[in-house]
Amino acid sequence: MINKRNFYIDGKWVAPAVPNDFDVINPSNEEVCATISLGGQADTDKAVAAARDAFETWSFVSKSERITLIEKLLEIYNTRAEEMAQAMSMEMGAPMDLARQQQVGAGSWHIEGFLNAFKDFQFERPLGPQAPTERTMLEPIGVAALITPWNWPMNQIVLKAIPAIAVGCTVVLKPSEIAPLSGLLFAEFVDEAGFPPGVFNLVNGDGPGVGSQLSVHPGVDMVSFTGSTRAGIAISKAAADSLKRVSLELGGKGANIIFADANPKAVKQGVIRCMRNTGQSCNAPTRMLVERSRYDEALEQAQAAAEATTVGPASEEGRHIGPVVSELQYNKIQGLIEKGIQEGARLLAGGLGRPEGLNRGYYVRPTVFGDVTPDMTIFREEIFGPVLSIMPFDSEEDAIAIANDTVYGLTNYVQTEDDAKRERVARRLRSGMVETNGVGFGQGSPFGGYKQSGNGREGGVFGLEDFLEVKAVSGLAAE
Repeated sequence: MINKRNFYIDGKWVAPAVPNDFDVINPSNEEVCATISLGGQADTDKAVAAARDAFETWSFVSKSERITLIEKLLEIYNTRAEEMAQAMSMEMGAPMDLARQQQVGAGSWHIEGFLNAFKDFQFERPLGPQAPTERTMLEPIGVAALITPWNWPMNQIVLKAIPAIAVGCTVVLKPSEIAPLSGLLFAEFVDEAGFPPGVFNLVNGDGPGVGSQLSVHPGVDMVSFTGSTRAGIAISKAAADSLKRVSLELGGKGANIIFADANPKAVKQGVIRCMRNTGQSCNAPTRMLVERSRYDEALEQAQAAAEATTVGPASEEGRHIGPVVSELQYNKIQGLIEKGIQEGARLLAGGLGRPEGLNRGYYVRPTVFGDVTPDMTIFREEIFGPVLSIMPFDSEEDAIAIANDTVYGLTNYVQTEDDAKRERVARRLRSGMVETNGVGFGQGSPFGGYKQSGNGREGGVFGLEDFLEVKAVSGLAAE
C-alpha cells in the first residue's frame, strides 16, 4: 500500500494540519492502491502564504535562471519517466503503452515546447515609433492556483505549472484526488530540480474543499482550471467576488466531418481516435458526421473497428483500452448508453455492461451508435467514455450546422481531399481547434475552446501569455 499523505509546501513535505485520509482506487481491479490526505483551509492558507512570499523574489529571478531550472526539471522528468508511467497507469487506468508513450510523452513534449517559446519571449516591447519613450511590459500575474483533472494528468499539470513558473508566477497545484500520485511525483521532480521554496506548492483535496478554497482565496491572483463545464462555471462564480482572472479548459463534443472523398481509412481512424484513452479526452471526436453517399459503408466500418477494439487491465502492455477512471464515471457512461438505446439510436457495437471476461474493474464496452439525431441526449452531452455517435449529412452547409449545434466548441475534425473545402469548412466551425485529415497540432499550438469549452489558451507562447499582466510605462529612455 502506497502512503502519500503529505503535501509539498514551501519546499518541504509536510503533514496535513488535520488528517483526512482518502483512498485512491485502482480502476483496473477496484482495489485501494494508495492513501492520500485531503487538505483543509489551514493547508490551503499555508500553501498560498508560501507562494505569496516566494513571488516577491521569484518574479525578479532572471529568465536564464528560470530556463536552467526548467531544463533540469525536464532532465529529471525524462530520467524518471517509467515511475510516472506506472503511477498514471495505476491511478487512472491508462494501459502501459499509452501511459509511457502518450501520457508521459505529453508532459515532456509540452515542457520542450514551453522552453522553445520562452527562450525567444520578450517581456518588454516598444509601443511603436509614435511613442518612442513608451514601453509595454509583461509581468507575472502573481500567485496562480492550478486545478487539474485525472484524464491526462501530466499533460494538464505541465500545461499550467511550467508556463506559470517560467514567466515568474508562483503556484499552488491541486491535482485530482482521484488520480493524485502523478502530481505528487511531479512535486518530487520539482524538489529534486532545486526550485526555490514556495515557487511550487501542492495540496491534495477535492473540489468542494481545497478547490473552492483556492477559488475564493484573497491571496490567489489567478485560477487555471481544467475539468467539467459544470465545475468551471462554479469556479468562475466563486472567483468573481475578488475579480480573479480565471482560465478554463472545459468539456467538448467534437464533430468529425467525413466527406465522401475522404481517405478510405477515415472512419476506422475516427473510431480509434474516439476510443483513445478510453474516450476520456475533452477533445475526442465523439460525433461522426458522414456524407450520406458513404453513410451505410461508414456504419459497417465503425462497427468493425469498435468490435476490434480490445479492453483489458491497465497494467498490461498492448494496444487495448483500459478501464474508465472510477465507479462514478462508469455509472454515468452506462446511464448515457442506456439513454441512447431508449431514445432510439441504432446500437451497432458494444452496449451496456462490462466486456466479456471482465467482471471486476470499471471496464466499458466500446460502443457505437448509428442514426443519432440532434434531439438525443448522446448528441448533446459529453459522455467521456468509449462511445461514438454517428449521423449522416447531405451537404457542406448541413455538416457545418450539425457540427456547430452544440454548447461546446473545443475541437472539430474535417476529412476531405479537397483542399479548398477543408479550409472553407475549418473557418466556419465554431471551435478553438480544427484538425484536418489526421494532421496533429504542432508543439506550442494554442489549446483551448469557444463557448462552454472555456476561455484562455494553453501551450507555447499562448500559454505563457495567459499568466501575464500588461503594463504600459511612459517617459523611459528611448531604446
